[in-house]
This record gives sequence, C-alpha cells and structure tokens, in this order.
Amino acid sequence: MIRIERSVTISGLALTLALLAAPSVHAQSTDMTFFVTSSGPGKGADLGGLEGADAQCARLAQAAGAGTKTWRAYLSTQAADGKPAVNARDRIGKGPWQNAKGAVIAKDVADLHSSANNLTKQTALSEKGEGINGIGDSPNRHDVLTGSQADGTAFAGPDDRTCKNWTSSTQGAAMVGHLDRRGLRDDEPSKSWNSSHPSRGPDGGCSQADLKSTGGDGLLYCFAAN
Repeated sequence: MIRIERSVTISGLALTLALLAAPSVHAQSTDMTFFVTSSGPGKGADLGGLEGADAQCARLAQAAGAGTKTWRAYLSTQAADGKPAVNARDRIGKGPWQNAKGAVIAKDVADLHSSANNLTKQTALSEKGEGINGIGDSPNRHDVLTGSQADGTAFAGPDDRTCKNWTSSTQGAAMVGHLDRRGLRDDEPSKSWNSSHPSRGPDGGCSQADLKSTGGDGLLYCFAAN
C-alpha cells in the first residue's frame, strides 16, 4: 500500500512538472500578431466594409486570447462615391508579425511584399494555430480576400476588385491571394499570397457559393497594427 501511494505521488509530481514545462497555447496566442481567419462572416465578400472585416479579425483574436491588440484586415478598397482608395499595406502597422506558434511572417511592410517573406501554407495559420486547407486538400480553402495588387495597393480603373468595397455578395469580383502559394499553373499569380486572381461564379463572383467554387471561403489575413 505504501509503495502504491508513493507511486501515485511520484506520477502526479511528474505530470505537474510536465504541464509546467509545456508551452502555453494561450501564451502563444497572446504573442500572435498575424493569422488567417478560421472562418468568414458567411455572407461571401459582403464583410460590412472595412469596419466589418476588422471586427471579424478582432472577434476571432479575442476568442484566441489576443484581443488586446488593434487588429486590421489586409484589404484594399477602391475610390468610389467621392472617397479615396485605401491600400491594404497602409492599414496593418509596421511589423514584425508572427503567427500563433511564434514563426515570423515578415519583419516589416517591405519584407511582407517581397519574395523574402515567410508566408507559406505552413506558416499561414489560423488564430487557433491550425493550418488552412490548400491545393490537394478537401475542401480547398486557399483563396484569401485582399482586393489588392501584389505591392499591397488598391486597384485603379473601372473594374471592381473589391465586391463594391466589401459590401456586396452578388455582382462584382474580389481579388484573392493563395495562402499556400500554389495554383493551377506554375506562374507568379498562382504563387501570389495577395494577388492571384479575381473571384468569379454564377452568382456574379461575390457570394459565398462563388468564393467556395474557386477554392475559397471568405477568409481574411489579419494583422496586429500596434
């Protein structure tokens, strides 16, 4: 009986020490300054404008234990109704940014928009620290809404690339990037994390069904701007 009690005591002590030594998931999330949303609002590219998209980032960050930061969705808008365009690259702070597991995505804005950035399928994790399905997975969810050119700036001209500045789930189109840096071809757009191709589909290009039909789910890149 004495031996059993001692064994239980030692086992309990070993378990306690193991738990103390293990890294805290909450602590990792607290340090997180970049993530891909695990889900979209569910209304296709109608995000409620930039404010609604930022709120989606903030809600998911809050649930993951990183709600004290100012979160911004990586989205551009186009000039319309007397309002100037907004560039995604100007919304996200100065960096550096790291994912939920501590991997640095980019050290600053210039690094993020260079070929040297560390945004890959392995590092483009959700706020939960989980990977997002890409090419070869079912379902493929690698399309991320950005509305941006490769340098992170907004599109000029009459062609809609933001689904009416993120307020429409019907007509229009949204530029998307590939979080896994893979596409149907081995070319630069297919490998682009932020400017791969416009959305399309039978509903006009901005509905949830349209986004899913080309390998998306209304997901966003979220960056801590402070």
